[in-house]
Amino acid sequence: MKHSCTKSMATANKLGVLALVTAAVLSLTQCGSGSSGRDEKPSGGEDRRPSATAPGNGSDDSADGLEQRVTGYTANFGEDSGYRHPSRTDRETLAAGVALLLDHRRKEAERRLADVDFAVRTVTDDTTGRRYAEVADRSEGGAAPRGWGRVYLDLDAPVRWSVQVPHPVADQNTERLGAELMSRSRGGILIVAGAHRKAGRGDEADVAHRRDSVFHALCAELIKRGLPGIQLHGMADDSAPDHDVVASTGKGRTAVTEGRVLADALRERGYDVCRAWARTCPLAGRSNMQGRAAAAHDVPFLHVEFGPKIREDRAHGRRAVEALSKVTETWRGR
Repeated sequence: MKHSCTKSMATANKLGVLALVTAAVLSLTQCGSGSSGRDEKPSGGEDRRPSATAPGNGSDDSADGLEQRVTGYTANFGEDSGYRHPSRTDRETLAAGVALLLDHRRKEAERRLADVDFAVRTVTDDTTGRRYAEVADRSEGGAAPRGWGRVYLDLDAPVRWSVQVPHPVADQNTERLGAELMSRSRGGILIVAGAHRKAGRGDEADVAHRRDSVFHALCAELIKRGLPGIQLHGMADDSAPDHDVVASTGKGRTAVTEGRVLADALRERGYDVCRAWARTCPLAGRSNMQGRAAAAHDVPFLHVEFGPKIREDRAHGRRAVEALSKVTETWRGR
C-alpha cells in the first residue's frame, strides 16, 4: 500500500512538471506573435520592407527618365575610367545586333548581342511614358569596363533619324542634350560612346575621329540604311568667341537645308550661329569619321558644337533641344 501511494505521487509530480512546461511554451508563442513579428507592419502602418518589384531585380521593364538612365551611365566616365579596343568581330557583332533590332527581330538580336555579352531590355521614360530598347554591356559595372557604349532605340515609332554623342562628359552635358532630344522627338535612335575621349591609349577612345570603334560601326550601320544623323559636341568659350553654336554639314553638303532649319531655329531663340556651309568656321567637323561616311553615301549629317552657356544652363539647353527637334521633325517624314 505504501509502495502504491509513492508511485502515484511520483506520477502526479511528472504531470505537474509537464503542465508547467506546456504553459511556458504557450506563453512564449503568444509573446512572439505580437506587433514586433517579422510579417507585421511597423506600428506607424508603413511597410518598409523592400518591394519585390523594385528596380534592379532583373525585370525587363524599367521606369526611369531617359535622361536619368543616360547620365547615370556616364556619371563615372573619366580619363582613367578605362577603354578596351574592340576587335573587328566585336564591332561587326554589335552592329549586326542593332540592325536586327531595327528590323524588329528582337529575339535574334538578343542572341547575337549575347555573343559579346551585351543585353537588350525595354525601358520606359517616366516623364513621357514612351518605351525604348536599351542595348547595354552586361559587364559595364565591372572594375575594367570595356567602354563600348550604349544604344537607345524608340519602340513606339519607326526609327527615322539618329542622335550621336561621341564625347560624353568630355564635352560636358552633350549626353544630356542627346537624351532630351530623344525624349522630345519621336522616331530616333541614340548612340552614346562608352568612355571619356581621353580614356585608353592614345586617341583610341576618341570615337569621332576613328573608324575602328563600336560607335563608328553602329553609325555606319545607320548610314547604310540611309538614316540622317545629328552629332552633338561641346566647345570652349574661346573656340568661337563670337558664336554660341557652330553648325556644320561635316565633309558633305547633303544636309544644308536641315542646317539652315537648325540655324534659323537657334537664332530665333537668341543664339548666334556660325554656319559652316556658308562661311569659314572653327570646329566644322570636316575630319569627323561619321560625317565622312555619311558624305560618301549622300546621307544627311549635322555636326553641332554648343558653347558652355547652352550646355551648362538647363533653360538654354531646353531651347537648344527645341531647335534640334525642328530638324528631326523634318526627318520623321522621310
